[in-house]
Amino acid sequence: MTPSDASLRTILQRTKIIAVVGVSANPVRPSYYVARYLSLKGFKIIPVNPGHAGKTLFGTTVVGRLSDISDDVDMVDIFRRSEAVPPIVDEALDTFPKLQTIWMQIGVEHAEAAAKAQARGVDVVMNRCPKIEYQRLFGELRMGGFNTGILSSKL
Repeated sequence: MTPSDASLRTILQRTKIIAVVGVSANPVRPSYYVARYLSLKGFKIIPVNPGHAGKTLFGTTVVGRLSDISDDVDMVDIFRRSEAVPPIVDEALDTFPKLQTIWMQIGVEHAEAAAKAQARGVDVVMNRCPKIEYQRLFGELRMGGFNTGILSSKL
């Protein structure tokens, strides 16, 4: 099931704190620049990666697991392979009683884990990127030089 633009807009507007599972410390990796972009847009990002635990990214200490986070989290954004999703969703549901959204990045889908989260009242987005959706829905998508604001009827 593909979420409507209205649903995606609501999710992004109500979200304040995002745990990004599988974030990289390498600035050229999508997980890094998506998390950085979201942090620059005012979301509090909690980076989750056991290989980088204790380091600082986006002004926050990286944690090894979701269960290491003491704050409530609104969204868990998953940058892991689809087969790694079920235990992440289970841990998220066990750790965050007020969790609102499980978001699986482009190429990441797991129907059973999604159904489990939805059964608990958690919204699920699969195979999408919150950075791309934010840019698209809130008018920030750049058109590679064509976004000049000038239209010609003579083209």
